[in-house]
Amino acid sequence: MFGIPGRQALTLTPAAVHQIRRLMERQGSQGLRIGVKKGGCAGMEYTMDYVAEVNPLDEVIEQEGARVLIAPMAQMFLFGTEIDYRISALESGFRFNNPNVVEACGCGESIKFRDQPVA
Repeated sequence: MFGIPGRQALTLTPAAVHQIRRLMERQGSQGLRIGVKKGGCAGMEYTMDYVAEVNPLDEVIEQEGARVLIAPMAQMFLFGTEIDYRISALESGFRFNNPNVVEACGCGESIKFRDQPVA
């Protein structure tokens, strides 16, 4: 919907591909839907949900067997994002390297996006 021909809306690191495939198999899902919602101290938060059915309006990204669906209202905020999965001694989880983010809270759970022009 908001993409550039020949370029995926987002990319996945090998670690993210591995984890998404693992989650899809474990849950028997069609993929993970990524979205954004209002919340947190910086104003917005990422959402991730298992998908039982693909919404025809979702942007579908498939990479080496991993499937990510971008919710329609999140597409403009996520374009150009790289999703990684990291494991450390204290935590593990997905990390979003998003060029559209201008600010993040200290805990990293909440983000603020560049002001988007009103259509």
